[in-house]
Amino acid sequence: MPELPEVEVCRRGIEPELLGEEILAVMIRAPRLRHPIPQELKGLLPGCRVVGVRRRGKYLLVDCQGSGVTGSLIIHLGMSGNLRFVPTAQPPEKHDHFELVLPKQSLRLADPRRFGVVLWQDGPPALSDQHPLLAVQGLEPLSEAFSADWLHAQCARRSGPIKPVLMDSHLVVGIGNIYAAESLFRAGISPLRAANRISRDRIAILVPAIRHTLETAIAAGGSSIRDYVHSDGGAGCFQIQAAVYDRAGLDCLRCGGQVRQVRQAGRSTYYCPACQR
Repeated sequence: MPELPEVEVCRRGIEPELLGEEILAVMIRAPRLRHPIPQELKGLLPGCRVVGVRRRGKYLLVDCQGSGVTGSLIIHLGMSGNLRFVPTAQPPEKHDHFELVLPKQSLRLADPRRFGVVLWQDGPPALSDQHPLLAVQGLEPLSEAFSADWLHAQCARRSGPIKPVLMDSHLVVGIGNIYAAESLFRAGISPLRAANRISRDRIAILVPAIRHTLETAIAAGGSSIRDYVHSDGGAGCFQIQAAVYDRAGLDCLRCGGQVRQVRQAGRSTYYCPACQR
């Protein structure tokens, strides 16, 4: 599933070509993804201009404004979705379910598994966080509010292992499996350690490790582990740089010990028991 880096890469990829464009038409080829796509978008959006392209956690927000219309498209790529620009005359492919027709091209959402989301939130951009899907989202890990003091206070209330805590989107958004594993390796913290047993000093190492991991992943175009591709069809390459993720049984790049794999909350966890305590 695309996580924060992949969605941010997508946002940066589509923003230059989408911002300021007029929406000429809306095509809905599948009535339902994870939720029904609002059919009223076909009458609501034509004539509107795109005035903002934002990200909240793993959601893309396309702010639109027109005569009597102000609101935001809320888009989630699901497990395998992607947004790409194509010539409007190009025939849609099998999984092209949603399309914004623009003056020179179209922006199409392809979603083979139909786990994505296309919804609408009325009102100015500041109100988008009130949508039920966004209101439950946790703190942005790249924001100034994501500090060692804040994370330590949150961890003090949780006795479970630290890795699932970092992946709880109600606490902090967008730290998926690969990024949680790599962040903990960089901080030297075992993914098995109870969150409330990690000192404030070690949390102070973990917070910048998380930021650095996410920023490095964004610079690498994200991770293409399964179906994820960029808006231009290219693949991310962060997974090639991974120090522990998907390296079970291989030598640790730091100490030469063996990387181990365990299951946590139904997900594979990779770590070096010698480097991470």
